[in-house]
Amino acid sequence: MHRFLTLVTTVAIAALALIAPSAAHAQDKVVYHIDAATTQGIKGLRNIRNHLDTAPETKIVVVAHAEGVELLMEGRKDEKSGTEYAPLVSALKARGVRFEICEITLKNRSLKKEQFIQEADYTPSGVVRIAQLQSRENYAYIKP
Repeated sequence: MHRFLTLVTTVAIAALALIAPSAAHAQDKVVYHIDAATTQGIKGLRNIRNHLDTAPETKIVVVAHAEGVELLMEGRKDEKSGTEYAPLVSALKARGVRFEICEITLKNRSLKKEQFIQEADYTPSGVVRIAQLQSRENYAYIKP
């Protein structure tokens, strides 16, 4: 019986040794969902900045669709403050944030990629991308 307990203890310790390093090196991953630039634009960009200020190693993807794509259009500004979105997006992109625009939205709204800032990337479907990031890649979901 003593040998059995020693064996079980040894196996348990070995398993913990394998698990612990990977947990210590896990990187937080978050998808921010923007579907209304008017109400989510400045607030969302500020949330992302604060997120990175507190947890700089976090991998962040912003997915914009519907009216949220306006956040990434050339020359667009926040209606209340008059703050242009592009410089804020550029600063976050420099910190590793990825910004993705839904191509279905572009088609449905007759928008062209040339209307968007260069920091933007594209995804075939915004809602599918959000679902995949959550289910396949274990991203946390935030909608500012």
